[in-house]
Amino acid sequence: MVQTPANRDNQTLPLELPSSIGLYVTQEQFAALAAVNRDLKLERTARGELIVNPPTGWETGKRNRSLTGQLDRWYEENEDLGKAFDSSTGFILPNGATRSPDASWVSKQRWDALTPEQKGTFANICPDFVVELRSSSDRLESLQAKMKEYIDNGTLLGWLLDPQQRRVEVYRPGLEVEVLENPNSLSGEDVLPGLVLNLRRLWG
Repeated sequence: MVQTPANRDNQTLPLELPSSIGLYVTQEQFAALAAVNRDLKLERTARGELIVNPPTGWETGKRNRSLTGQLDRWYEENEDLGKAFDSSTGFILPNGATRSPDASWVSKQRWDALTPEQKGTFANICPDFVVELRSSSDRLESLQAKMKEYIDNGTLLGWLLDPQQRRVEVYRPGLEVEVLENPNSLSGEDVLPGLVLNLRRLWG
C-alpha cells in the first residue's frame, strides 16, 4: 500500500498496488524508504523492484528467536572469526539486490577488507552464511530463488528452514541442493566451525 497526498492539508489516502504491478526504486530511494519504515522488512531485487514483507506472526517470531539465540551463543564464543547479524540487517549483493536474511554471518577477513563507505547503512557484501526461515505465508519457490541468489553472489553455506514440512534445504556453491527430511540438528561445517543448530527447538 502506498500513501499518497489527498489534498493540501497533507491528509493521505491508501493506494493498493495489484501484484501484477511492480514498484521500482533506486538504491538511494530504497535507503530512504527503509529509514522511515523500520517496522517493515524491505528488500530490493537486482532489477530494483521493491519487496515489502510485513511483520511476522508469533510462530515465526518464536522460531526466529530460537534460531538467533543459538547462533548468538556460538558467535559469542567465536567473535574473532567474523560478524553475525539478525533479520533486520540488509546487504547490497554484488548483483545490486538488497537482501535481509533471517540470520547471517560474514568472515572477519572479508568484513575487515571493506572500506568505511562499503560498510554503510547496507554493507556492500554477500554474507558467507545465510539462513531463511519459511513462514506460513512464504512461497517456497521465492525462498529457493533467493537462496540461489545468495550462492550465486558469494555465500558459502545457506540453510532454508521449512518448519511446516520439517524439512531443510542446504545450499553450497557448485553442489546440488541437499534436502534433509526432519533432521534434529544442522552443522555449520567448515564455514562456522563448531556450530550445531538444534532444530527440535524450531520444529516445536
